[in-house]
Amino acid sequence: MLVIGAGAAGSAAAFHLAAAGQRVTLLEKNEHQNIKPCGGGMAAAVQEWFPFDLKPVVDEVIERVEFSWRLSDQVVADLSGSAPFWIVRREKLDAHLASKAVDEGAELIRPFAVKSLLKQEGLWQATADDGRQIEARAVVIANGSHSQLSEVFGLGPKAVHHASTMSVRLDSRGNLEKGSARFEFGLVHHGFAWAFPIAGGVNVGVGTFIGRHAADSDAVLKQLLPSLGFDPQAGIRQEASLRVWNGHHLLHGDGIIAVGDAASLCDPFLAEGLRPALMSGCEAAHSLTRWLNGDTNNLADYSQNMRQRWGESMAWGRRIAQVFYRFPKVGYQLGIKRPTAPQRIAQILSGRMGYGDIAQRVIKRLLLQRS
Repeated sequence: MLVIGAGAAGSAAAFHLAAAGQRVTLLEKNEHQNIKPCGGGMAAAVQEWFPFDLKPVVDEVIERVEFSWRLSDQVVADLSGSAPFWIVRREKLDAHLASKAVDEGAELIRPFAVKSLLKQEGLWQATADDGRQIEARAVVIANGSHSQLSEVFGLGPKAVHHASTMSVRLDSRGNLEKGSARFEFGLVHHGFAWAFPIAGGVNVGVGTFIGRHAADSDAVLKQLLPSLGFDPQAGIRQEASLRVWNGHHLLHGDGIIAVGDAASLCDPFLAEGLRPALMSGCEAAHSLTRWLNGDTNNLADYSQNMRQRWGESMAWGRRIAQVFYRFPKVGYQLGIKRPTAPQRIAQILSGRMGYGDIAQRVIKRLLLQRS
């Protein structure tokens, strides 16, 4: 069993496969654990999918979410008592999950950059750029948004849709209060900005989610960073392109599965990527274990389960994003500022509610106001 990519999705799959008694080889192209351009927001509900504690990699528990329109007109959602949202550093989370997979018997090989992947005589053969080769009965593609393997094997959407992001990691807290996260609307065309606390610092990001042009992130940061108590040029900056959900498609083939960003599972409205990454890794492992054990003759249950558990909500999330980000001021006034809206968003982020629970009312309200 090969898992290509030792990020959150791949490492989660490797852990559950190894724990189920499968022989697993986890391949990672990077020799060392790199800083990843990710906000790090993660629903606490993901803990249910793992038999070990995730708290060691949680930097902060979010109890308060602040929303603002062009740095003013603030709306606050108080989450105290329920603590549904965690902030993690991706490099710490990924390393934690990979180490747990190794503890269960998985073999981690790094660096191993997959140059080609072929199936011959019932076995998948992965060849590294230095010529090394590994064979296995099944493969999990988990090598992120820049993966070409998903498209090569027809997994996920034919028309890949990308969100463009800029992430900034800052080494102090500025004026962001402990236990608080912030979402800023209005500064970013067709998107939003965010600020999430990490241990001893803050992750700030700018993302655009519809249209073909990336946001002018530098211009946004010149306004946003001073409002958080930072110099407008501060921080380590990383650009990234995220594959966001773009329709219902097969995520499996003959002995092959795509998970996480490689499967285009990122939330098209709020850019949540960690929950679907971990969910897909766990679902992939369960489906593959049944298939490898001969309990089923294909992997169709994986695509079906991900559609039910994630895709059906994301179909509504995509529709909300298309309306909200085209008419963001109306969206903020009629969506975010409604008395129940902040709590609804918190429930979506926590996994307690899906976009389908609110979408029809939200879209109708926005379209009627525009007309």
